[in-house]
Amino acid sequence: MSFDEMDVDTIWMDGEFVDWDDAKIHVLTHGLHYGTGVFEGVRCYDTEKGPAIFRWEDHLQRFYDSCKPYDMEIEYSPEELTEATLELIDRQDLRSCYVRPIAYYGYDSLGVSPGDCPTDVTIAAWPWGAYLGEDALENGVEVMVSSWRKHASSQIPTNAKTTGLYVNSLLAGEEARRNGYVEAIVLNKEGNVAEGPGENIFMVRDGEIFTPGLSQSILDGITRNSVITMAEEMGYTVHDDATISRGELNTADELFFTGSAAEVTPIRQVDNVEIGNGSRGPVTEELQSAFFDLVNRRTDDHDEWFTYVEE
Repeated sequence: MSFDEMDVDTIWMDGEFVDWDDAKIHVLTHGLHYGTGVFEGVRCYDTEKGPAIFRWEDHLQRFYDSCKPYDMEIEYSPEELTEATLELIDRQDLRSCYVRPIAYYGYDSLGVSPGDCPTDVTIAAWPWGAYLGEDALENGVEVMVSSWRKHASSQIPTNAKTTGLYVNSLLAGEEARRNGYVEAIVLNKEGNVAEGPGENIFMVRDGEIFTPGLSQSILDGITRNSVITMAEEMGYTVHDDATISRGELNTADELFFTGSAAEVTPIRQVDNVEIGNGSRGPVTEELQSAFFDLVNRRTDDHDEWFTYVEE
């Protein structure tokens, strides 16, 4: 669904609520030319206690941490950004939505060095359903291993959620879609499994769960962290610092993606090779069910992970 089809009308920009259509920047904004921005993607769920943002504080901490490698200073406190976000959701009467905070070097000069460019901050929120399609959550997705490799942390900080780095994700994802797949899997420079273009990846083998470690040039995903915690609480053995070869994908019992957008999405096929029985596996289904019970507050577990929008 395009933004023009959505019932949204307000964006928060640098301390002010502005009309959606008036949320504009100059064409010579530094971040537009050099990818010098950091952002977060956060989901707000419609619960019996009202709209609730999932792990907002953790996302906000990563937002500020992502600024550090770029010497970017946000002039607003976490409390101010939280207040702005809650009001933004309430103003638009959103129950379930996706929240996008972004900070970027703004308009002043256009050398590679940002110089005196200000750090501008914007927060938007809009309705967004299943990232890879509603059918994907139940039946899984078909993916391919991309020919594009994930950049290494020795080249660009992979623990920072930087706007410009998602050109790598775009290349991998669009390559997959041109070849008839829904999504890609990206290998790191050593040829081991890193992640998806916008998702972390998990593998199930012999009842145990494996996911690439941070040394594999992945983003330290917050949904990844949540699923690891939940799986361990459910009694699973989780190897969260795994090195997974490309060949292991084909012989996995189950594979699934995690992410704020993707939530918990099964992978049913990799490069035309059927994974397991070619459908959502039992471990994935159990974790997915537990995850949606949690975020929709059908359970009281981990209430500390939620920031409620007071109505």
